[in-house]
Amino acid sequence: MPKKFDEFKLNRQLLNAVEDAGFTEATPIQEKAIGPVLSGQDLFGIAETGTGKTAAYVLPVLMQLKYAQGQDPRALILAPTRELAMQITENVKLFAKYTDLRTVVVYGGLGPKTQIEQIKAGADVLVATPGRFLDLYLAGHINPKYLKFFVLDEADKMMDMGFIGAIHRILEVLPRKRQNLLFSATMSDLVQKIAGDFLKHPTLIEVAEQATPAPSVAQVLYEVPNFKTKINLLQHLLKDDEAFKRLIIFCKTRLVADNIYRFLERRFGTDAVRVIHANKGQNTRINSINSFREGNVRILVATDVAARGIDVTEVSHVVNFDVPIVVEDYVHRIGRTGRAFAKGDALTFCTPAEKYYVGKIQKLIRQEIPVVPLPREVFVEETPYEERQAIARAIDEQRRKEDPEFKGAFHDKKHAVPLADKRKQRKTPPWKKKKTKR
Repeated sequence: MPKKFDEFKLNRQLLNAVEDAGFTEATPIQEKAIGPVLSGQDLFGIAETGTGKTAAYVLPVLMQLKYAQGQDPRALILAPTRELAMQITENVKLFAKYTDLRTVVVYGGLGPKTQIEQIKAGADVLVATPGRFLDLYLAGHINPKYLKFFVLDEADKMMDMGFIGAIHRILEVLPRKRQNLLFSATMSDLVQKIAGDFLKHPTLIEVAEQATPAPSVAQVLYEVPNFKTKINLLQHLLKDDEAFKRLIIFCKTRLVADNIYRFLERRFGTDAVRVIHANKGQNTRINSINSFREGNVRILVATDVAARGIDVTEVSHVVNFDVPIVVEDYVHRIGRTGRAFAKGDALTFCTPAEKYYVGKIQKLIRQEIPVVPLPREVFVEETPYEERQAIARAIDEQRRKEDPEFKGAFHDKKHAVPLADKRKQRKTPPWKKKKTKR
């Protein structure tokens, strides 16, 4: 029987905020984490995305902070992306609404002036991305002397994005006496290394097998020959307005995302679709996510910059237009649907060049993704010559990764004539021939 929030040692202000948010029963990660965090233990939590892990650390940290005090932050929460940092801040403010605790979020992509002013006005909880935290600290705007709580969220994504050096620098400036909390969806070697660097005899909490998709998400795989057939399949699926009521389409590059966005904009109108990726301005990205969250926009096209930290309820479908090359991102992409145990669908489009990564994903999640046939109404396009060549090269490269001795279609022939011999075989032009004296 799941625990109710009023069974934890939380004060009335937090319980009222939890009740206002519509939460009654704790999720498994909340049930296992809140008690140890309240008792002051370091914690290493492994939980799949969408399980409510933010509340699992925010509630007990707020409980221990109690009320506003001083000007300098007492809790630091690090997140890998701006989107996740903003999402965490929304959660902190949601649960702290009946307290006087102050929350400030700092991240790159915007000028620091407003963020500096907010910090100077006083903060109890500071949510930050690593780069911006270091910039503001080195410029003398953040005083870490009074930090009692340090939270590292989405640690696996931090490692993927190359933040390990920045995190070590941040650890050097934090007070030694503090409580440390680390949360990750997977336990890679790098995550274990960073955990060993700052967690002291942590309580390990694992609420699901590593990199296990939420059971509430139904996964299917469509095998398609080329890009144009992917477009035809997407167009066919989106005809079903009732089923595909709110969806996120993930692409591997900004170029593909922009192309898909323009196609969908022509089909469904500007009001129905938005696109977010690293080239979009911060305000544009925030407005697009908010419009999608509020239900004003039906389709959100995104690169993996948005795979984590977008907490939008009632996302009916996630479409992997491209199979992710960083295979761990698959779990985080499909975790955008089926949030908090609701039902969701994840569809993946796979060309012959992407089957290699599907195999890696299936190995990671320890399950096979069911392959479904293309609907009869979907027109299968002929693969253009350039795309055929690109697919063949990609497959060669993949096979070479697995077997360095492999010689593919695009290698030099084994018995090719050496360049020096070729030169010898060439006929000497008449004007270079030496004239013999008679």
